[in-house]
Amino acid sequence: MHRTIGITDIKAFAIGLGAMPLSIAGRPDAEQGKAVILAALEAGVDFIDTADCYCIDDNDFGHNEKLITSALAGLSAAQRPTVATKGGLTRPGGRWERNGLPEHLRNACEKSLRNLGVETIVLYQLHAPDSAVPFSDSVGELARLHEQGKIANVGLSNVDKDQIDTAKDIVPISSVQNECHVLYKKDMANGLVDYCGTQGITYIPYSPVGGDGHKKLPEVHLLAEIASKHGVSVYQVALAWLLHKGDHVLPIPGASRISSIRDSAKAVELRLSPEEVARIDAIPD
Repeated sequence: MHRTIGITDIKAFAIGLGAMPLSIAGRPDAEQGKAVILAALEAGVDFIDTADCYCIDDNDFGHNEKLITSALAGLSAAQRPTVATKGGLTRPGGRWERNGLPEHLRNACEKSLRNLGVETIVLYQLHAPDSAVPFSDSVGELARLHEQGKIANVGLSNVDKDQIDTAKDIVPISSVQNECHVLYKKDMANGLVDYCGTQGITYIPYSPVGGDGHKKLPEVHLLAEIASKHGVSVYQVALAWLLHKGDHVLPIPGASRISSIRDSAKAVELRLSPEEVARIDAIPD
C-alpha cells in the first residue's frame, strides 16, 4: 500500500517513520537510533519525517537530520527513502519556540541541506506559523527557496484551513502535517483531512498513536477489543483507522525501538470494517 505525496509523482509506503524520538530527551544511543531507521526500511517504510529542531537544545541542533544521514550512508539511490524535514522552530534552553522570519527559514534550510547531504530537499515544511511574523512572509521565503531549487516541494505543519488557502496562493502545497489520532480528532471534525484530499494535499498525521499519551491507547476498551479480535496491537488499530480516512493520509508513528516500527508498518495489512471505523470515530477526544 502506497501513497502519492501531494501532486508529485513521489510514491511512499503508507506508514512513514517519525524520527523525532531518536533525538529528543530520553533518546536511544546513536547506534540504536540508526538501527531503528534501518529496521524501518527493512519493514518497507520509505518516508522519514525529521526536523532541524529534533534535538536536546540549540547546542544539539540538527541532531536528527545528521543521524538519519549517517544511518543512510552507503545505501544506493534506489534504497534511499524520501526524507522530509522542517524549519521554523528553535530550542533555546530545550524550549520549543517559533521563528518564522524569512532570514531564519533561509538559514535553516541551508543548514538542513548540509545536514542531509543533498542539493535539494524533497519536501520542506514550515514547522509552525509564527504569530510575530506575517504568515505570507514565512511562506513566501519557502516559495523563493522552491524557485531556487533548494526545495522540491513545500509543506506546512500545525496549520488551519485559512492558512492553507493563504499558502496555496503563494506556492503549491504538497503536504499538511498536523496532530491527529483516535484521541484527538480535531481535523476530522472540522473537515480539514477531507479538504486536503480534495486539494491534492497529502495529510500527514503526527503523533498518530497518541504522542506522549500513547500509553493511554491500551486503556481504551474499544481499541483493545478490536485489536484482540484481529490479533494485532492497539497501535496497529489506531494507524489502520487513519489509513481508512483516505488515500492521501500518511501517518508517521514515532519509534525508538526496532519492535515499534516493525509493528507499526504492519498496520497497512489491517482491514477494519465500516462498523469498526465508525465505532472508533465515536471515541471521545
